[in-house]
Amino acid sequence: MQWTDDGLVLGLRRQGETSVVLELMTAAHGRHLGLVHGGRSRRMQPVLQPGNRVQATWRARLDDSLGAYAVEPIESVAARLMGSGLALHGIAHLAGLLRLLPERDPHPELYEAARILIDHLHDPDIAPPLMVRFELAILAELGFGLDLSACAATGGNDALIYVSPRSGRAVSASAGEPYRDRLLALPDFLRERDAGSLPMTPAGRDVTAGFTLTGYFLDLHIWGPRALPPPDARARFVALGTGSA
Repeated sequence: MQWTDDGLVLGLRRQGETSVVLELMTAAHGRHLGLVHGGRSRRMQPVLQPGNRVQATWRARLDDSLGAYAVEPIESVAARLMGSGLALHGIAHLAGLLRLLPERDPHPELYEAARILIDHLHDPDIAPPLMVRFELAILAELGFGLDLSACAATGGNDALIYVSPRSGRAVSASAGEPYRDRLLALPDFLRERDAGSLPMTPAGRDVTAGFTLTGYFLDLHIWGPRALPPPDARARFVALGTGSA
């Protein structure tokens, strides 16, 4: 068995004296592990840093075995990420979110979204709203997507400012007014009909509301059922990204 694909480095663990088991998010083969012989060498260590993009050729005798990677660098961003606390917590949280996916399950749109997010993790204006959107994408890929396109009560798409914590659907201002204390805020930058005209740098309160929204549903559907606490890396990223650190 053999294939070649582009991949984003998520992490690695030592294997023996000189090798590592490398974890990649690949474009066409999903989250995939493989052994890199000599992965702890001086030449390979800078290549296998989280966030870097590589070309990986995977070979194995059997399709369900660990197999081995031959890796070549495509783009190195690790040095840029190392200079930013926001980016370091962001890449750790990104990797944790991708590990929620089944191994070897292709998610090409998530790969592309992750690549774009990594390119902007050092930017405190762009990275936080992109991370909110990435969390929404993870929820959708795991079968818990939110419907923010129309009001759950009226079917209209005007003045959508709430989200129902029970259904995950948007609610308009008028329909939600009697229940406003029980609804989640829907920030402007997540309103689908306005997405093309909104700036890339939403107000800090909108980003905070975005993380509150995604955090609620991640806990409800993902972390809570698995008896997992919300990741520390996420809490640190949110604090830095919203100015509450």
